[in-house]
Amino acid sequence: MSQDNYTKNNQIEEDSIDVIALIKTCWVARKFILKIVLFFTVFGLCIALLSKNYYTASTTIVPVTQGESVGGNLSGLASLAGINLGGASSSGGEISPALYPEVVTSIPFKLELLNTKLKVNSQDTLVTYKQYYQEFYKPGFLAGVKKYTIGLPGLIISSLKNEPKEILANKNSNTIINLTKEDFELIEQLDQQISLNVNDKEGFISLSVTLPEAEASAQLTLKAQELLQQYALNFKTQKSKEQLTYIEQRFAEKKQEFDDKKLKLALFQDQNNAINTAVAKTRLLQLQSDYDLAFTVYTELAKQLETQRLQVKKDTPIFTILKPVTIPNEKAGPKRALILVVFVFLGFVVSIGFIFFKDFLKNIKKDWDKA
Repeated sequence: MSQDNYTKNNQIEEDSIDVIALIKTCWVARKFILKIVLFFTVFGLCIALLSKNYYTASTTIVPVTQGESVGGNLSGLASLAGINLGGASSSGGEISPALYPEVVTSIPFKLELLNTKLKVNSQDTLVTYKQYYQEFYKPGFLAGVKKYTIGLPGLIISSLKNEPKEILANKNSNTIINLTKEDFELIEQLDQQISLNVNDKEGFISLSVTLPEAEASAQLTLKAQELLQQYALNFKTQKSKEQLTYIEQRFAEKKQEFDDKKLKLALFQDQNNAINTAVAKTRLLQLQSDYDLAFTVYTELAKQLETQRLQVKKDTPIFTILKPVTIPNEKAGPKRALILVVFVFLGFVVSIGFIFFKDFLKNIKKDWDKA
């Protein structure tokens, strides 16, 4: 037992000696540590002061379908118990919450945002997002340094590649979209500026856009919200609208046919006030039969037309705006104090790591010379 206590005491003493040695090493090199920390502090301060401000506008919406009802929910619960309530199921075609992020990241969605007109401080007239970043936006000193230092290899590689030819992107889904180099870069930039969060549990969607200017960020957020709603509406009502269009076409045809039959019957009756022959009576019966059939078909299509119009309204989603888009009054970044703290800590870590790495190399060299 005493041997165990002796071993533990030796281990504690060795640990204490190591900690003291580490502290002593740092104390001896305190001037070097201070210089490195001071350098990183100045560097971090420059980055914090030279970084451009950016603003974030956001909105929160709740998509609600008119066809959803308590009866539909009860039908779903009853089906789990093997009970069929009948007639309470939804029309289908519900847009999944997981599809909203896919819509936001889709190329047609981004191309429409590129052409969104924004109000920027440096211009009296509205300019599109694409024009703003290609003609008016000034990224600042740090962005230029980063582009021609860290991003220099990428610039060289991209300059050696063949630039894609410009082809007009059609909204038709059957058309292949070929982007220009500038559009592709702007779309990648939009991916970093737009954020969409879907809360499946609570059933709401949060959409936010970050831009260098406050009013422009709010305008682009509003446009993104409208496009998202339009895409969801088109997806949800596509099938019922196609059916409505088909019924409207058939209704127009049968209405014209019904009007023709009605006119023929009326003309025959006017021309034959006193029908005495069997042929005239047979002709009248035939015209009356054609009229009755056309009227029946016309009436049935009219009913189907009204029913389908109601179905389209039922399938049309309603978006409740919980948090409307507002122009941000305060900047979202950069967090200058946080940047400064991070660089001070980074400078301390780098200086300590360099000191111990240097001592480690010295020890290796001594062991090498002794061997």
